Amino acid sequence: MKRVLVLTLLAAAISFAQQPAAEPAAKAKILTRAEFDTLMATPGRVLLIDVRRPTEIAQNGGFPVFLNIQASDLEKHLAEIPKDKPLIIVSNHAHRAGIAADLLDRKGFKIAGAIGAQVYESEGGTLMKYAPEKPAATAAKPE
Repeated sequence: MKRVLVLTLLAAAISFAQQPAAEPAAKAKILTRAEFDTLMATPGRVLLIDVRRPTEIAQNGGFPVFLNIQASDLEKHLAEIPKDKPLIIVSNHAHRAGIAADLLDRKGFKIAGAIGAQVYESEGGTLMKYAPEKPAATAAKPE
């Protein structure tokens, strides 16, 4: 019986060791609604970078003024991001925002923090809802 228990524990340990390592938590400060609102109370003080896809912003809502650079494209657009202002990075739940903030911090940008738009809304904040872009109308061809 002891041998079966030892083998079972050994098999469980091997199985656990083969699991992919969990992605480390971001080091960036995750802002609360109150902290975010305080930073946003002075227009022009910070720059928001929303790293979500446009469809996510349209579906979930966002903030009034932001720079949209998707997380996967962030490194390609570093030259377009000002280094003289603190940045707040936005995603849905702050996970992607935290990772993006850590990347920008390593590249020398000033990071005020990261926030999740849906978390902000769940804490009583108001998001702007954007209508999805409609395809351009095509002119009817004469027969």
